[in-house]
Amino acid sequence: MAMRCLILIALVVPLFFSCLVPFSLVSAKKKAAPASARKDDIPFIKCQVCQKVAYHIYNQVKDKESQISPKKVSEYDVIEIAENVCNLKKAEADWILQIDIVEKGDKLELVEQGVEGQCNSECKTIERACQEIMGYSDTDVAEFVFSSKPSLDSLVNFLCHDLSKACVVDAPPVPEGRIPGEAFVAKPTKDAEMEKILRSMEGMPGAPGMKMYSREDLMNNNFGDEDEDDDDEDDEFSKNLKEVLKQKNTAKEDLKEKVLQGIKETGNAIKGHANKFTKKIKSWWKGKKTASRSPKSTKMEL
Repeated sequence: MAMRCLILIALVVPLFFSCLVPFSLVSAKKKAAPASARKDDIPFIKCQVCQKVAYHIYNQVKDKESQISPKKVSEYDVIEIAENVCNLKKAEADWILQIDIVEKGDKLELVEQGVEGQCNSECKTIERACQEIMGYSDTDVAEFVFSSKPSLDSLVNFLCHDLSKACVVDAPPVPEGRIPGEAFVAKPTKDAEMEKILRSMEGMPGAPGMKMYSREDLMNNNFGDEDEDDDDEDDEFSKNLKEVLKQKNTAKEDLKEKVLQGIKETGNAIKGHANKFTKKIKSWWKGKKTASRSPKSTKMEL
């Protein structure tokens, strides 16, 4: 009988877990992978991207001058533009969202669309190329723009030839087997306006730690990278630590209460024993005094 039970358990348990696995796979929602840059495409567009970067730095500085006139643009303002022009999370990089990469013959061309599009691998590729061009030279570019007040052509020559070397050699031909990128898909006007507002608000003193997510990020559950997950784990760890300390303090308080109660009970017991002992001493002393008096009374009677 015992052997039959063991055989039955050996058959049922694996079957039970095999039934659980599909349900767990179905219930776990697969997180869509975010679009990533196509690094192999960067050499074909690097010079064009550099020219675009110079153009937008130049024009954004001019726009800033007109906004704060009659005040002058500070060096800090120029540095901020140079630092953010390649960061899709910043308003200074909105220009990247309006460009489509089009294959023409053995060349890739950056084509302005005039409206913002959904950020896919092409958008990320332009951002990556922009970051490679600027590198750690954003302060050098800002200093050149602020101090020299260059023309657009001078800025292009400084950034794309002297500094980054992005346009020193011609772009190589595109290989025949290259897989075309995604088609340009314009964003709905309301979505584009809302994301632009969020980008302009990110980093404001009144909104510390504010994050900007695109519509596709929200739809695909792409809420940041692993570093942000680590922050969540740190928060969870801190929460658990506080709970443990709270329980520990509660345990200490309970132990203290028990010790005090034990001392109180022990004190009462000692007090009771002392009273009994005192009564016995009194009785013994009283009996001794009585015994010592009795011979005298007998002698007097004699």
